[in-house]
Amino acid sequence: MNKLQTLEDYFGHKTFRPLQEEVVDAILNREDVLMILPTGGGKSLCYQLPTLLMEGVTVVVSPLLALMHDQVVALRANGISAAMLSSMQDLEESRQIEGQLQRGEIKLLYVAPERLTNAYFLNMLHQLNINFFVIDEAHCVSEWGHEFRENYRRLSLLKEQFATTPVAAFTATATNAVEKDIASNLGLQNPKRVRGSLFRENLTIHSRHRIKDGREQLLEFLKSHKGESGIIYTLSRKSTESVAHFLQGKGIEAKAYHAGLPTQEKNATYADFVADRVQVVVATIAFGMGIDKSNIRFVVHMTLPKTLENFYQEIGRAGRDGLEAETLLLFSSQDIVQQKMFIEDLPETPYKQHAFNKLDSMVRFANSENCRHQSIAAYFDDRIAACGDKCDNCTTTQGEKVDITTASRMLLSTMLRTDQKFGLHYVIDVLKGSKEQRVLQNGHDSLSVYGIGKEYSKVQWMTIGDKLLELGAVQIGEFKVYKLTNFGVEVIKGAHSIELKKERLTVQQAKPKRKVTYFDDYDAEMYDRLRALRTQIASEKGIPPYIVFSDKTLKDLSNKQPQSKEEMLEVHGIGEVKFDRYGEAFLGVLIGV
Repeated sequence: MNKLQTLEDYFGHKTFRPLQEEVVDAILNREDVLMILPTGGGKSLCYQLPTLLMEGVTVVVSPLLALMHDQVVALRANGISAAMLSSMQDLEESRQIEGQLQRGEIKLLYVAPERLTNAYFLNMLHQLNINFFVIDEAHCVSEWGHEFRENYRRLSLLKEQFATTPVAAFTATATNAVEKDIASNLGLQNPKRVRGSLFRENLTIHSRHRIKDGREQLLEFLKSHKGESGIIYTLSRKSTESVAHFLQGKGIEAKAYHAGLPTQEKNATYADFVADRVQVVVATIAFGMGIDKSNIRFVVHMTLPKTLENFYQEIGRAGRDGLEAETLLLFSSQDIVQQKMFIEDLPETPYKQHAFNKLDSMVRFANSENCRHQSIAAYFDDRIAACGDKCDNCTTTQGEKVDITTASRMLLSTMLRTDQKFGLHYVIDVLKGSKEQRVLQNGHDSLSVYGIGKEYSKVQWMTIGDKLLELGAVQIGEFKVYKLTNFGVEVIKGAHSIELKKERLTVQQAKPKRKVTYFDDYDAEMYDRLRALRTQIASEKGIPPYIVFSDKTLKDLSNKQPQSKEEMLEVHGIGEVKFDRYGEAFLGVLIGV
């Protein structure tokens, strides 16, 4: 049987999608392969089809049990013999599958990466006729990817133990650096590299500043998706349940999904969603990776994802059937602070700084006025034309713009006069006339630009800096130092005018009572008052202050300044028990009672 006949008989397609045939041919020619293709582009077929035309079994390494299970069920439905070996099987079932493998009755075997480090399993593989290995979700191999997994890093053993067996690696997202890292660590030999366009023409992307908790914005968005399937991502387990309950109250079939739920409940929710018995799943990122559901019409993020890789993977779950789908990102500066706090908990390694850089890229994307699809493509080292009508920035003409040319020249000049050796926060401190000891020690209080930028708040200056970064007037070097580009020099000389949507300078000033924070900033005065209360309570109870609340919690409190129990329970490190013990006292300080 030839490949086109196999394509039609087993998969129901008369023609290949772009790039699929190229990869199928490479595998049939026993070449190593590295394919980067967006979700919905048809990666799975690229390795499922060729094994049907080859002798032996294909071993597929996949990171999630649910994903493997879905793949096996779908393959069997198409008349293809497939199985998985995992903790989901008991000993008897595992032995039955091993017997089928030894008799050559299985074409695709799915396993988790952990199993490949098992001596018994490796020994069994050496007794089989393996035509090629597949590494699915291959970005997990790279430490510079967004979902690095230690057990994926050990997959280099495949080339060590099966030197003549080809390896095909697949992922939806990888920068050039991640692509190079994947190929190197898997030991791929002169692999066939295939990279598809990142432009999802059926996907419309929106990004908006979140107003309050974003729920009214969410309801407005859902009006155009009545009865359709969608995923809503939130940051915490508590918020998944809270948002799901809110939607249920509005007559929307919604269920929560997070890692803390009982397995039976999670499986039931997953099954109901796939079977269209539930319209919406409100979930943490624990849900959706590799989900085999093609008719998801929308994806909403209620908070800022930690990386553009995460964001692109997650919105990619919408519209896998090629029909129109829509995504909405709601974010606020509070999200940035919270994500940064998560990163602060990481060990002091180069990866930690890498995580900060990735967060910065996500923040710039959310605030950007450029084409959303173009910005994503640029992040992954791809260049595409503006989408035209598939993102908010390309379709909207609304929103008053303000001229920030003078402010931009001031900011760029300050970078230049401080010798382009500092980060944006420091440059802004000089511009605003800060009395910080570091500024005074460097003698930068004597510069002509010192204190000339008091017209704008620090948050607004950060926004102007982001705009200059988006336009390519500056670039970030080592240690987050800002440096001017040739375009930036031209801006200083008056060769270009710079405009910014007015809302970007005003949206973060909406609640003057509460200081809005950005990156390292927080309300220091409120923090000191909360810390004094913590010291008092700790002294009265004879316990260390950190037992009451950690510094991290106090900073989050001083940032968000909750005004009720419900709002306080959304703060890092505060649950029902902690609130019952200390919550009212801290609320008194926050409210000003």
